[in-house]
Amino acid sequence: MEFAEINGAGVRYVLDGRGDRTLVLVHEMGGSLESWEDAARRFGETRRVLRYDCRGAGLSQKVRGELSIDTMADDIAALLDRNGIAGQVALVGVAVGGAIALHFAARHPGRTSAVVAGSPATGIAADRRAAVLARLAKIEAEGMAFAVEESMRNGYPDELRGDIRRFERYRARWLGNDPSSYATVYRMLAATDMEDELARLRCPVLVIGATFDRTRPPQLSKTTAAAIPGARFEEVRTGHYMAMQTPDLLFDRIDAFLRSVDA
Repeated sequence: MEFAEINGAGVRYVLDGRGDRTLVLVHEMGGSLESWEDAARRFGETRRVLRYDCRGAGLSQKVRGELSIDTMADDIAALLDRNGIAGQVALVGVAVGGAIALHFAARHPGRTSAVVAGSPATGIAADRRAAVLARLAKIEAEGMAFAVEESMRNGYPDELRGDIRRFERYRARWLGNDPSSYATVYRMLAATDMEDELARLRCPVLVIGATFDRTRPPQLSKTTAAAIPGARFEEVRTGHYMAMQTPDLLFDRIDAFLRSVDA
């Protein structure tokens, strides 16, 4: 585990695994690099794996004020530069992490070999923004406990709580988020519009929809896939926090896709 100051922010990251190809794993909003821990172990058998706490999350520097998705994508580029990774990389992201991975591909096309986006949160519908912003104001005022029941019900539903210790561990870690940073990242999402750039993507893309995702149902992911030329879409029996919930299932789908791209 390492810490680095990049683009004016302190960032925690892990680079491990082996192989000639590099895979970047981007966690969901409210998550951290631990969200990918189980899947990263398997990816690391054949690839170098970079996972990190996005600014505002985990043990990376907290954020206030305005935040741009450009900054989030450029943080990845800076981490790659810091570790001497000059070639193309594949990226996998979940929820807002999926949006960051897709935006990296649009902003740094020469550095991107492929993208997998699970339940990608590429924006907030105009008719939902007022309610979302009001909810964020309450989170800032009252803390993460205000939102935990709804977030877990929609993102980590009963169908996926068979491993109750895994669920309880994730819930406790989610509660440890800095409320203001969480709200800042969510406001970034509310201000994001990726429609035009999705249509310009040319790298191979797999979009995964989650059957039990009540935060961002699979039909929304399917619509995102349809906006990307040549993108594949698969629906998987998982939820919004899929990297933590079903790491083996997710690994199998992603690994198969990346192997087909590598071939």
